Amino acid sequence: MKYQHLFFDWDHTLWDFEKNSEHSLRNLFNDLNLSGQGIPSFEAFYRMYLIVNEQKWEMYRKGHIDKATLRATRFRETFKHFDVVADDIAWTLEERYVLETPYGTQLIEGTEETLKELGNRGYQMHIITNGFTESQTIKFAESGLKHHFDVLLCSDEVGVNKPDPKIFRAALSRASAERKESLMIGDNLIADCVGARNQGIDQVYFNPNKTRHKEQLTYEITRIVELLDILS
Repeated sequence: MKYQHLFFDWDHTLWDFEKNSEHSLRNLFNDLNLSGQGIPSFEAFYRMYLIVNEQKWEMYRKGHIDKATLRATRFRETFKHFDVVADDIAWTLEERYVLETPYGTQLIEGTEETLKELGNRGYQMHIITNGFTESQTIKFAESGLKHHFDVLLCSDEVGVNKPDPKIFRAALSRASAERKESLMIGDNLIADCVGARNQGIDQVYFNPNKTRHKEQLTYEITRIVELLDILS
C-alpha cells in the first residue's frame, strides 16, 4: 500500500468538539447562573463564545498569544460583548470548562468504524493535535479510541503549533515514519493540510462544510468514512 502511517488531527476531525463543548457549556451556563449576570440566553452566549474562542485559537496557532493568555481571556472577552464584567465568574467558568469538557464522548460520525477498518487493513495510526496535553490526554482515554493510535502528540510537548514544521518532524520521528509513506488527515486547511504539504506529506482535507478554498491538496473528503475509499 502507498501509505503506512496515518496522522490524524483530533478536535473537529475525530472528536466532535462542537457537540461536546456545547453540552458542557450549556450545563455550566445554568450552574453558574450566567443569565443572572445579564447574559440574555445560552444561545446568544454560545454564538459569541465560538467567535471569540476561534479568534483566540487563531492567535495561539500563530504564536501571538500563549496558552495562559488564551485561557485567561476567552470567557472574559465573551462576557464583555454583553457588557458583563465578572472576571471571577469568567475564570471559574474557564476552570470548570477545561476540567469537564474532555470527558465528552461524542465523536464525528463514522469515526469508530473507520478507524477499526483502517487498523484491520494494517495502517499505523497517530495523532497530531494543537490541543493542550492535560485536556487531550483525558479525551484520548474517555473517547474509547486511544488503542487505535501509536503516537499521541500534543503541540505543547514540542513547544510549537501546527503548521510549524517542527511538530510534523517530531511526529514523523516518534512514529519512525518517512514522509513519502505518510498521510495527514485534518479539518484545518492551513494548520493540518498546508502544514503537512509544506513538509512533503500528502494530505486529506476533512471539509464537512464544503468550505471553498484555492489550495492544491492531495485529497478532500466531507465524511470521515470516505477515507476507506482513498485507502482501499
